[in-house]
Amino acid sequence: MRTLVTGGAGFLGSHLCDRLLADGHDVIALDNLFTGSKRNIAHLLGRPDFEFIRHDVVNPILLEVDWIFNLACPASPIHYQYNPVKTVKTSVMGTLNMLGLAKRVGARMLQASTSEVYGDPKEHPQQETYWGHVNPIGPRSCYDEGKRVAETLMMDYHRQNQLDTRIVRIFNTYGPRMARGDGRVISNFIVQALRREPVTIYGDGTQTRCFCYVDDLIDAIVTWMQYGGDDAADPVNIGATDERSMGDVVSCLGEILGRKLDVVHQSLPKNDPVRRKPNTTRVEGCIGWSARTSLEQGLRKTVDYFRKMLDEPKFM
Repeated sequence: MRTLVTGGAGFLGSHLCDRLLADGHDVIALDNLFTGSKRNIAHLLGRPDFEFIRHDVVNPILLEVDWIFNLACPASPIHYQYNPVKTVKTSVMGTLNMLGLAKRVGARMLQASTSEVYGDPKEHPQQETYWGHVNPIGPRSCYDEGKRVAETLMMDYHRQNQLDTRIVRIFNTYGPRMARGDGRVISNFIVQALRREPVTIYGDGTQTRCFCYVDDLIDAIVTWMQYGGDDAADPVNIGATDERSMGDVVSCLGEILGRKLDVVHQSLPKNDPVRRKPNTTRVEGCIGWSARTSLEQGLRKTVDYFRKMLDEPKFM
């Protein structure tokens, strides 16, 4: 397969490129490097089966490919709220451009959606049939609603043009190559702890998430792209089901580092979900996938990555 990965220099995208190359694909990574980094794909540059193109998906591009993984979009609140209009354009115009490309060349396309389409959910755990509880005019709506529109476009192209499409709703993911200043929970906690700073918890620490290690998530995405069931175009939840409070995560991190971590509390951001957990019955039944890496195992690997990163002078 000749495969395109938009957002290919990002956290998830770079891991996906690794996996696809290992599976024998020729890979084109497309990224404007707003949140992605060449550091994440430096080990791939120069390979004959890998190509990097610096490009913004908001603008069309002509390529010949068999598969498209559309991962391009800032995924942390700090980044997607930095330029909310551009975030919406990336989700809407970027998805439209990739769908146009897929239609022209007859490619199969997978859209990286998000658990944020459920908003601050009234259903727990969340299953794919739940329509969500999203504030359409709040500070997070540029991301939430942008991804919801992207899903709409995917389904309309599938129904109207018989395009071969996949939608994966990704729940909280972590692991090596997360940006140290992206504002997400795991990277924030680890960097603050390694610097012996107080760990910042937003809210009282009882709010929950299910954290999926990146290798597990990539395995699910690639396997779902290969899934050929009649319902393949319908959205599917991808995530771990081990629900942990923020306080639990801090305690687990402290055990790994061998010391009690100091904690400071700040107010919970507006529209930040109190609880989130995927119902993964669909992905388990269709492709037999479930997350295998425990939080403790994944955190150890992620701590090792950030420890090496922070030891480098330019990251101090």
